[in-house]
Amino acid sequence: MLALVARVLEWLRSLFWKEEMELTLVGLQYSGKTTLLTVLASGQFTEDMIPTVGFNMRKITKGNVTIKVWDIGGQPRFRSMWERYCRGVNAVVYMVDAADLEKVEASKNELHSLIDKPQLHGIPVLVLGNKRDLPGALDEKQLIEKLNLSAIQDREICCYSISCKEKDNIGKLLFLIASSLCTLDQMFGNINDI
Repeated sequence: MLALVARVLEWLRSLFWKEEMELTLVGLQYSGKTTLLTVLASGQFTEDMIPTVGFNMRKITKGNVTIKVWDIGGQPRFRSMWERYCRGVNAVVYMVDAADLEKVEASKNELHSLIDKPQLHGIPVLVLGNKRDLPGALDEKQLIEKLNLSAIQDREICCYSISCKEKDNIGKLLFLIASSLCTLDQMFGNINDI
C-alpha cells in the first residue's frame, strides 16, 4: 500500500516539476568520457569503446530530470572546440584518467586553459577522476593537489573519484546530478573547504 502511495505522489510531482540541464563533458583522450556517458545512459560498460571524433550529444532522462550532455573529443585537434561547447551550460564535467600519471600535468594545463576563458567565467566545474579501480590511481585529495584545483576561485569546483568499469560511484553521481535542486557545491563539497 505504501509503495502505491509513493508512486502516486511521484506521478503528481512529475506533473508539476520537470528539470532540464545541459552539461559538457571534456578531458584528454582515453579518460573515459564516452564510457561514462554510455554507463550513465544504459548502465552498461564495454571495453571496446571507440574514441570520439569531434563530438556526440546524448540526452539522458532519469525520473523528471533530462540531462543533455555534449561529449567532446579529447584529442589535441578537438580541444579548440571545448570552449564553444562549454558556453552557456549548467556545468562543465572535466574527466581525468586518475591512473595515467604521465598525463596529469597535461590534463591540469588543459583544464586551467579552458576555465581561464572569459566566456566561461563562473560556470561550475565537476572534475571526475576516472579509473579509480586501477592500481596507483589518484584519489580526490591527490587530484585536487596535482590539478591545482584549490587555485580556482571564480566558480564552484569540486572533485569526485569514480570507476566507469566497476560502476563505482556512478549511481551516486547520477543521482546527485539529477537532483539538481542543489548546487555542485552542496552536492560534493567545495574544493576550497578541504
